[in-house]
Amino acid sequence: MDVQIRDMTADDCHAVATVRVRGWQFAYAGLMPQPYLDSLDIEAQAAQRREIFEKGRGRVVNVVAERAGEVIGWGCCGPYREDDGSITADGELYALYLLPEHLSTGAGRALTAELTARAVAAGFPVLRLWVLKENARARRFYEKAGFAADGAEEPFEVDGVPVPEVRYARPLSAMDAAAPNFG
Repeated sequence: MDVQIRDMTADDCHAVATVRVRGWQFAYAGLMPQPYLDSLDIEAQAAQRREIFEKGRGRVVNVVAERAGEVIGWGCCGPYREDDGSITADGELYALYLLPEHLSTGAGRALTAELTARAVAAGFPVLRLWVLKENARARRFYEKAGFAADGAEEPFEVDGVPVPEVRYARPLSAMDAAAPNFG
């Protein structure tokens, strides 16, 4: 079945929380402490997603992927955030998650293509993202989408366990809005 990408609404917050929690539990198994992943709560995430969604309106793009009327993925992007909270002229892909059973079905590529097009339309010259250094699957996905590690690394810790992140970047052009590279 084809995947449909659309703007997220407040009514999608519970479905997005489910995608995010299940996505984290799958993607980060073995990379983050399992008790932390097991403790992730969809209801708490849904409340947090609602709050973040309302605060970000107007400057953060949230989209969902649907298949057969079910939300199966979510992604969001907006201005790149520096450590001090300031923003730059660049864009940032803040999140991209799918329900595990929808990996490798084209839904992630469709979400990335839509968010890339939105970043181009917003005038961002570069789209950046942070990914766990040890998340080989995600790194391969982003590399196929035209992103490359730019040398920046950041410490990240979960329950006292270091899980460092690396930054990826992709220069954008008007052509990206029409046909992102997924070579």
